[in-house]
Amino acid sequence: MNDEAETPVEGGRTGYTLRGTAFPAPRPEPALYLVATPIGNLSDITLRALETIAGADVLACEDTRQTGKLLQRYGIRRRAWSYHEHSAESADEALLAELEAGRSVALVSDAGTPLVSDPGYRLGRAAITRGLPVVPIPGASAPLAALLASGLPSDAFFFAGFLPAKESGRRARLEALARIPGTLLFFEAPHRIAESLADMADVLGSRPAAVCRELTKAFETIYRAPLPDLAAEFAAMERVRGEIVVCVGGPADEAGEAPADVDAILLGLLAEMKPAKAAQEAVKLTGLSRRDLYQRALALKAE
Repeated sequence: MNDEAETPVEGGRTGYTLRGTAFPAPRPEPALYLVATPIGNLSDITLRALETIAGADVLACEDTRQTGKLLQRYGIRRRAWSYHEHSAESADEALLAELEAGRSVALVSDAGTPLVSDPGYRLGRAAITRGLPVVPIPGASAPLAALLASGLPSDAFFFAGFLPAKESGRRARLEALARIPGTLLFFEAPHRIAESLADMADVLGSRPAAVCRELTKAFETIYRAPLPDLAAEFAAMERVRGEIVVCVGGPADEAGEAPADVDAILLGLLAEMKPAKAAQEAVKLTGLSRRDLYQRALALKAE
């Protein structure tokens, strides 16, 4: 916990400063507040989020140093509880005790919306199970920001979080996601992005996609191209840095883009190669699921 003293304003509560003007932050009603914070640009914060962060009885965050940058930007001086993956189990009970004692708790992640790929899910679930009020304070979200920038369909989408680090697990997960009728959204680490894009291209085919790097930050970059092209582009990069969200278009057959005669493509390939290889090549030509193409190739081979 940070031992820096709080600075009181009206009524003994802490407050925040916006463009040189100090504002009070009334104490919110007792509840667990899940507060979205900026994913990069610190201006992407809501007034309600500032009031809640400054006014809650308890502020819990993943990294007190990271959250400290936001607090400093808006003149909020207060203590913060450290709540991260390795401390979540012990911190859960302490924070739940605060809630049961009638205090307000604001939970923030390092960036974006709490509970999205972070340990806050456990605390939120535990609070709901005990009948304690949970209040969302919406705001910045990296997956939604990437979807907006991707140019891909947004009427239906599926956030899949991080793919498994190992190739076998990653490919199995992609196979399971291949038939979801909507845009797929992934988080990915920069040191694995080239490998993941290569597996996506192999399993999902030539779907339209976008790699969104450093969203809302000074070096924000959006790469838009079919998956095989993105895989080749990132494989050629010496080093990739920054936070990354990958958006992948839905199955071609769901978009009405399936080739008129997939069987003809498979039969041509089967004349020269085994079903598994034929399905792999057909993915690149059709954008359809490798699993479905492989099953169809086996059926054609048996006829």
